[in-house]
Amino acid sequence: MLLAACGGEEATDEGDEAEGDQEFTLEELAEYDGQDGNDAYVAVDGVVYDVTDVAEWDGGEHAPAGGLEAGEDHTEEIEEAPHGTDVLEDLPTVGTLEE
Repeated sequence: MLLAACGGEEATDEGDEAEGDQEFTLEELAEYDGQDGNDAYVAVDGVVYDVTDVAEWDGGEHAPAGGLEAGEDHTEEIEEAPHGTDVLEDLPTVGTLEE
């Protein structure tokens, strides 16, 4: 899978955060479930990735794995996945997950 990062918008002085600088709680991350027009984000090892345009995450559900949904922390699941973390390398990052 090959994805190109989207061009980010510059942060303004009005409090907008630059792409990759947003911090999410688990509750906030859950809003990005890929359903009803929402973007699809997943967290792995404290980093939040945008999987909105990844075909395997269409509709916010990870097709090959089944049962994995966007808007969640999948650190444990990716450790057991046959592809490992290599699939994350080209994904856009949107921020971090609060500890």
